[in-house]
Amino acid sequence: MATQTTASCTGSTLLQPISEIINLPLDQVNFVAGQLFALLMAVWFRLYLHPSKTSPFIRHVVATLLGFYLALFCFGWYSLHFLVQSGLSYSVMIFAGLEHMHKYCFIVTLGYLILCQITRVYVFDYGMYSADFTGPMMVITQKITSLAFEIHDGLTKRDAQLTPSQKYLAIRRMPSLLEYLSYNCNFMGILAGPTCSYNDYMAFIDGTGYQPRHQENANGKENGKYKQSEPSPKNDVISKLCTCAISLAIYLSLCKLLPVEHSIDDDFVNSTPFHLQVIYLYLAMLALRPKYYFVWTLADAINNAAGFGFNGYNKDGSPRWDLISNLRILDIEFATSFKSFLDNWNIQTALWLKRVCYERCAINPTAATFLLSAMWHGVYPGYYLTFLTGIAMTMAARAVRHNIRPYFLVSDSYKCVYDVITWAWTQIAISYTVAPFVLLAVGRSLKFYRSWYFCLHLLCLLVVLVLPVKSRRQQAKEQQDGLLKDKLQDNQTDHNSTDNNCNQKDKAT
Repeated sequence: MATQTTASCTGSTLLQPISEIINLPLDQVNFVAGQLFALLMAVWFRLYLHPSKTSPFIRHVVATLLGFYLALFCFGWYSLHFLVQSGLSYSVMIFAGLEHMHKYCFIVTLGYLILCQITRVYVFDYGMYSADFTGPMMVITQKITSLAFEIHDGLTKRDAQLTPSQKYLAIRRMPSLLEYLSYNCNFMGILAGPTCSYNDYMAFIDGTGYQPRHQENANGKENGKYKQSEPSPKNDVISKLCTCAISLAIYLSLCKLLPVEHSIDDDFVNSTPFHLQVIYLYLAMLALRPKYYFVWTLADAINNAAGFGFNGYNKDGSPRWDLISNLRILDIEFATSFKSFLDNWNIQTALWLKRVCYERCAINPTAATFLLSAMWHGVYPGYYLTFLTGIAMTMAARAVRHNIRPYFLVSDSYKCVYDVITWAWTQIAISYTVAPFVLLAVGRSLKFYRSWYFCLHLLCLLVVLVLPVKSRRQQAKEQQDGLLKDKLQDNQTDHNSTDNNCNQKDKAT
């Protein structure tokens, strides 16, 4: 297996003997080795290039050069695409007018990513579901487009035109080329991210990431006896590395025993009762997720080890290092709604989709967000089948929650029954929706849905047609109108009370 994938690895062949011994593709071995090297460099970066010991310029230079080195080690000359994509986008930011700069930058950056994905899939190696150079480009695309929108918000809009989150993220000056490259290609996030805001990254480089602006949920600790200028990430890094080890062990143990492809095997489909097919699909997806848990948790630990990711304090006074965390494993595995699962899976990508698409799209933001997510992920047909199915699942789940859930909130026992049922349905719905994402090809994906008789598609259609549901924007507008009405009533009540008090004083006089 390792020798077959060597040709598709464009990076260093130094670890080829290890790849053959452990029987894993060389590109995956290089990726893990690169991340472990980044972890060591992160500890060194925090201890010896601390903001108190060196200038932001040196920190930017070192972070960028180490990032380029890791890119060359893992992807060889393909890593030049990172520079080309970043350079084209920066040119657009500099030379295009501020009014439309963010739109042009979005089109250029996403277009270049899609062009690279088409070339990789349909020209070089269709079906190579492994570590490849377009993975880091996906994260860089998120960073560049977020940066463009935040510059547009900061330089062309007044604070009154921005939401609180947009106001916090708004950038008030154009980044220098070094700052821009450091943000996009630093060694902590070049291989696996996660995406972070430009302001948060600059605060980390400048050493101001521990100031109160990051401690909105600090529960008063920053003003109390527990206050400290810089909490240590050691405990969180160790905890996340342990999670990585467990996730990797589970994945390597189960991934070959429970392949998702087995669910479309003709003998399996014809000889296995439907309820056992459902259970098998759930277990196969359960065995697949630890791979993502390993990659994203390791990336989070690397950033934390460098001192990046502080997010205030917990109620017990312990520091939180989840500013750029990409998942919450327990919330994923015990999610009781489709939305809850998505909110805790690939968190930073969900925030990116929300900030650049959902909040800014005037027509059907839900469908537009799912479509953008499919385009960003790649050009395999299975991706589009997954996200089109996700639109139907989201609408149906929203309708059920809006119409049926209130009937189960009358007591704790009813609520418990509702949570158990919705947990089971959520896990089945997620597995059903994501199957084409793993199968990739349209033929295999449709074969899987035919084996299930498209049952959940039809059920979603029935739920959406039967159960009415208001859009989130309508609900938000009604809630805002209700708050305004309550405020007016309160003001009227206060006014009447004042009048009554005045009348009583007049009578007393």
